[in-house]
Amino acid sequence: MQTNYIKCGDNVKLMKTLPNECIDLTVTSPPYDNLREYNGFDWDLDSVVNELYRITKWGVVVVWITNDATIQGSESCSSFIHALTFKLAGFNVHDTMIWYKDSFSFPDPTRYRQCFEYMFVFSKGKPKSIHLISDRQNKCAGIRVHGTSRLPDGTTFRKSNDKKSLVKNIGVRFNVWEMPSEKHNIYGHPAVFPEQLATDHILSWSSEGDLVFDPFCGSGTTCLSAIKNKRQYIGFDISQTYCDIANKRLFSERIFVEGWDCWNKEEK
Repeated sequence: MQTNYIKCGDNVKLMKTLPNECIDLTVTSPPYDNLREYNGFDWDLDSVVNELYRITKWGVVVVWITNDATIQGSESCSSFIHALTFKLAGFNVHDTMIWYKDSFSFPDPTRYRQCFEYMFVFSKGKPKSIHLISDRQNKCAGIRVHGTSRLPDGTTFRKSNDKKSLVKNIGVRFNVWEMPSEKHNIYGHPAVFPEQLATDHILSWSSEGDLVFDPFCGSGTTCLSAIKNKRQYIGFDISQTYCDIANKRLFSERIFVEGWDCWNKEEK
């Protein structure tokens, strides 16, 4: 199967050309709500999710970065509709993560400042490739590991650790990731998520040589992060303008990627 390419077209039709269970990880951020018409195009949620389920390998995750718009005074809850659609298609909701952007658009005087997006981690079965990032300073470093459990009647009891191991200095990252958003319209695209965000998900949920997919690849951030981390990639986008932007980014960065020629070979 050919890999390491970006193709322009309807992502559902293009996904139908891919074989069953060929994808090792999907990282994407679809347009939503008032952004549903994407550079003059639209897309169908049910069809996208059903095709993602078909092409996703068993034990693999889909990282789905999305949010809600406020329309006529009410949040749309589109993110939750997306999550339920994935569940109905057969995916598990492995984790509901938050991307804390530490910035916000023009403030609404009636609401607290909106500064996050959802990062749903949907899994097809139990995830097989998990490499959780450990970069958080533990406040309880050096203290013996312990905890409590709650019984069905509401009572709790303290759990002891027979091995008497100590809390490490550095622990696994929380599921709220603080990361500044990219500048508006960077690379000529209106909604670019940070390269580090894609990289951290790729490192967390895949291994070297895996095939990473983005059905809404936009400016190509996921594809670029994949090749930089010795993964294969496939990207689809319905806008030729955005496909051109993505290919230009990938071409301009290739001289800086160690072993690009090795990882960028086409496979038949």
